[in-house]
Amino acid sequence: MNLVLLLATFSLFIGVLSEEGLNPGIVNVGAIFSFNTINGKVAKVAMKAAEEDINSDPSVLGGRKLSIQLHDSNFSSFLGIIGALQFMETDTVAIIGPQSSEMAHVLSNLANELQVPLLSFTALDPSLSPLQYPFFVQTAPNDEFQMTAIAEMVSYFSWSEVIAIFSDDDQSRNGIITLGDKLAERRCRISYKAPLPPGPTAKRVDVLRELDKIQMMESRIIVLHSFSRTGLLVFEAAKSLGMMGKGYVWIASTWLSTVLDSFSPLKREIANSIQGALTLRPHTPDSKRKRNFMSRWNQLSNGSIGFNPYGLYAYDTVWMIARALRLLLDQGGKISFSNDSRLDGISGSTLNLSALNAFDGGKLLLSKILETNMTGLTGHVQFNQDRSLINPSYDIVNAVGNGQRLVGYWSNHTGLSIVPPETLYSEKPNRSSSNQHLDKVVWPGGETARPRGWVFPNNGRELRIGIPRRVSYRDFVLLVNGTDKVQGYCIDVFLAAIKLLPHAFPYRFIPFGDGHKNPSYYELVNKIKSGVFDGVVGDIAIVTNRTRIVDFSLPYIESGLVVVAPVKKISSSAWSFARPFTPLMWAVTAAFFLIVGSVVWILEHRRNDEFRGPPKQQFITILWFSFSTMFFSHRENTVSTLGRLVLIIWLFVVLIINSSYTASLTSFLTVQQLSSPIKGIDTLIGSNERIGFQVESFAEGYLMEELNIPKSRLVPLGSPEEYALALERRNVAAVIDERPYVDLFLSEHCEFSVRGQEFTKSGWGFAFPRDSPLAIDMSTAILSLSENGELQKIHDRWLSKSACSSENSEDDIEQLDLKSFWGLFVICGIACMLALLVYFWLMFRKFSRLPPEELDTTSPSTSRSTRLQTFLSFVDEKVEKPKSSSKRKRESMSRNGYHINDESPHRSGRMDRNMSQNGDSWLTQ
Repeated sequence: MNLVLLLATFSLFIGVLSEEGLNPGIVNVGAIFSFNTINGKVAKVAMKAAEEDINSDPSVLGGRKLSIQLHDSNFSSFLGIIGALQFMETDTVAIIGPQSSEMAHVLSNLANELQVPLLSFTALDPSLSPLQYPFFVQTAPNDEFQMTAIAEMVSYFSWSEVIAIFSDDDQSRNGIITLGDKLAERRCRISYKAPLPPGPTAKRVDVLRELDKIQMMESRIIVLHSFSRTGLLVFEAAKSLGMMGKGYVWIASTWLSTVLDSFSPLKREIANSIQGALTLRPHTPDSKRKRNFMSRWNQLSNGSIGFNPYGLYAYDTVWMIARALRLLLDQGGKISFSNDSRLDGISGSTLNLSALNAFDGGKLLLSKILETNMTGLTGHVQFNQDRSLINPSYDIVNAVGNGQRLVGYWSNHTGLSIVPPETLYSEKPNRSSSNQHLDKVVWPGGETARPRGWVFPNNGRELRIGIPRRVSYRDFVLLVNGTDKVQGYCIDVFLAAIKLLPHAFPYRFIPFGDGHKNPSYYELVNKIKSGVFDGVVGDIAIVTNRTRIVDFSLPYIESGLVVVAPVKKISSSAWSFARPFTPLMWAVTAAFFLIVGSVVWILEHRRNDEFRGPPKQQFITILWFSFSTMFFSHRENTVSTLGRLVLIIWLFVVLIINSSYTASLTSFLTVQQLSSPIKGIDTLIGSNERIGFQVESFAEGYLMEELNIPKSRLVPLGSPEEYALALERRNVAAVIDERPYVDLFLSEHCEFSVRGQEFTKSGWGFAFPRDSPLAIDMSTAILSLSENGELQKIHDRWLSKSACSSENSEDDIEQLDLKSFWGLFVICGIACMLALLVYFWLMFRKFSRLPPEELDTTSPSTSRSTRLQTFLSFVDEKVEKPKSSSKRKRESMSRNGYHINDESPHRSGRMDRNMSQNGDSWLTQ
């Protein structure tokens, strides 16, 4: 808005003030209110009380006097603007007000130009941005916090939709916009907005028109954001329409708490019309100063108006200005004004725009106001970086009887609580749902149980529930011929669920389909979006493209696509014991028995008598030892360290193989085995075989779009009989369908079986319009049916009549092959190889240390074959066990002359050599 044009228009109505040379000892502060309103009356009393208290203490303004000039805007923005212009002519340092946000948007532009701070505790529109209006300051919590509190109350009581009734002015309209944003953050929403004429212009007929519309809607949660005159008119009209009875919830903004506080006791007609309503009151902590001020109230107001918290904010706002002025003066600032040169050129015979002065110290005073840090009647007063008061909080009040009842608090620190907010500020914020608490509320109609918050629209009109007219698998949804009766598994679940809803559920089933083929389920669900149906009940799979247009309840049965293919039974035979392992596995296992037996024989042969003897006996020993390890019953002991190491590893391998064989053989002998070349969906994807699917099933789209199977390979089938015929004639290699259909199909066709696992995960649910509360309620009912076992009983009644169990349709148990055990064999083979390498290295080292004369290899003509033969003889040679200490003692005594036996030099050398060998034999023991 162009400032010059604004001033030129309104200055026609401004008289020229002849007062010159105002008293420099007076500091002028203006106040613009509608003094015929509740808050206007309270503000007038409180501001004058603050003026008196400030002027009674000369130290506050350094001997100056504060003068609050009052201007009654009388609900008129026009008069409010005139009052502001008059204040600018009288060198006003600050203006308290205006009362409404609509006026604040206009006057803030004027305050910006003339640099006069504008402070308001009632114009609390969240859209009054400090960036756009830097000289406008809200000295009470703005409506963003109030709407956050209401949104958290709605979420706390588990409601999802509200109806907003509001006065169509800036403050109420922008408050409701903010409420919508706060509700959306909590996955709630405003389902309908009912604007009323602004200010006192709303008439009863306007209110009744909107309430008639609201009565026809689902939601029964109503938020009323207006002013006292309009708000009381709404409650009176709602009472006459029966909308203050059971099932309704009314949440009023702070205007209702001012009525409750300012007029106590209430008139009977007002009290009766607001019974059970909830409202918010700005929370001010208890203090001695607050109690003293409240005790003075009747004297200050002469009984003209009751006290409410906005009187405390009015009182603190005046003190806020006074303290800021004192800081300005203490820092050398001056209270001076200067003419705006831009106004000189538009003065005329009837205009005196030059009298409008800009406050030279306006910016400094504004900064001192924003730096306020004091304890007032409203508690600790301080602004944060967003220029909002710190720690905004509200009382939550319930209108009961002829008065009110406190049911809790809301604060920006911890949310909903039954503990006063100031006691929680020292603790860490905790906004978890478990930490949110309110006392019991008496709702409209005198109920204490939480209202549901919604009813069926249009005063109980029957809901149109669409059901598919199936021609196959009619156990799920069945229309009885010649009657309107509907049966089936899905229908029984639906009927059981609605019995758990705590309200009447008028409905009627409407069949969808021509009765000659199964209908398109996508078209059926889409009828909800187009308004033909209010819900759909049936075997409706919850898939992505459907969830985009409707809301589903929780699934009442699990579902998923599976593969069905022909199978042949594998009967037991005399050779069934060999089936757990593949032939390769048997061969490798047998080979390792021989390998390990041979390795242990090599490592034990020199020292262990049980591994010595004639060749035939040693070969039998190898076979016996190796195969007896399977039963841990080998009689031969191992004495070498390397032999024991190899045996331990081999026994571990045998343990795993034995356990796996036992478990697999048990499964083969106790579970009926079915054989088919198709192992699951992967087999079908990798082949060129034709695949059957149920007509109008989502399986067709899934196979083409997700698995890239060409449409030419897909064959539509309409009934279980067509499934069986197509599979028997090999027209299709397999059929893909949802698990519940397949279970019914297999109950009568045991020659087929499910192959592989389900390759999609979904379920069947009931479909309702987007954001319908009924989807949530039906989900809760389905959970209750599942918990009390009723859901399983319905399933057994309709779907558990199998002639042959579907358990026979499990995957055939695969044989165990080498790839499952190759790691164990590799470890065992490496252990054997390393043991042999260490053993032969030790043998070669001992052999190389023997004197040449002992080996008869001194002749140059000794061939390599002879030397190898000598080495093998050395390896095959028996090593005597170490002699005991007593025996060594006797030999020592013989050598000392006590007992001497003649020994040949060769024998003596062999004994010495054996003793040397025994000293290096720890690795072979």
